[in-house]
Amino acid sequence: MSLLVAALVIAANAPLTVDVGGVRNARGHVRIDVCPQAKFLDDGCPWHASVPARTGTTSLTIDDLPPGDYAIQAFHDENGNDEMDRGLFGIPKEGFGFSRDARIVFSPPKWKDAVFSHGAAAQKQVLHLRYWGH
Repeated sequence: MSLLVAALVIAANAPLTVDVGGVRNARGHVRIDVCPQAKFLDDGCPWHASVPARTGTTSLTIDDLPPGDYAIQAFHDENGNDEMDRGLFGIPKEGFGFSRDARIVFSPPKWKDAVFSHGAAAQKQVLHLRYWGH
């Protein structure tokens, strides 16, 4: 790959800032995973960020996201164990949410309800956590 082509590929990536609202306390961390369709709802999303939780809104940034279609999965890891704690029937005990505030009815959202397009310019997405457990 020539240096010019490599520079154009690198320049095409852009930051994605995600404002996660509805964080109920400042315990633990808020984590986001930014996923292409093939990895949506999996643990293997290639881009992620985690920052200390802030009551209300917590902001996170992926600095170098390539253009494409993605969905965001977010959760509030209140106890700091780096995983979504679940209760009876797999119901989350910690806050969680998805891009476009995709609706959740008896199962995780569908890709089409959470997907957004990211281009070569900086972008901001906003989503809100839901708390069902404890």
